[in-house]
Amino acid sequence: MHDRDAGLSFTEPSLAAYFQRRLADCARDIDPPPQEDTCWYLSQLLDRFGRADSLFSWEDGSYDLRPLALLYGDAVEARDDRQRCLLLQQLGDMALFLGALFPERYERKGIGQDYFVGMGGSAYDYLADNARRGRHVFAELSAAFATMLELVADACSSDGPADDGDILALYQRWLDTRSPALARRLKILGIEPEQVARPH
Repeated sequence: MHDRDAGLSFTEPSLAAYFQRRLADCARDIDPPPQEDTCWYLSQLLDRFGRADSLFSWEDGSYDLRPLALLYGDAVEARDDRQRCLLLQQLGDMALFLGALFPERYERKGIGQDYFVGMGGSAYDYLADNARRGRHVFAELSAAFATMLELVADACSSDGPADDGDILALYQRWLDTRSPALARRLKILGIEPEQVARPH
């Protein structure tokens, strides 16, 4: 049996399998829990974005992260529905990955969680109606996008925030969402969020 907060162990057959186990463990805190197919999809997403060439695109002689708004523009101008679905899937996946793993970085730029929820949720909503397969997964990702952000963040966390600023940002996200997953991460750090938030 593995510790949930331990690193990737030698008994894990692949990065995708590691994330599938982590997601299944973390999903127990969600009511109702996400579908097994959705957790599998998220594990594949995390495995894919673990490789830089899947996340970054080659433009003007260097690798760069394509902004979500430009990906959306590409989807609007797509030549057919198949290409549009592929671009919107990339948009939804990137919004979920970046919003879950780097929220503090984007908040410093004035980009909050609602931006990722709007972009990613809308992309998955289109796919729920138009994708060739996996519509039930996209429907769940769209309907519960904010919850999925927390699930992915929780599954990817290991040692907790590095400094006081990160801890305060984590606590603020808990205040905004009251997410059980965030509450558990705060408790691991020795903070009881309900007691801190209680008026004196």
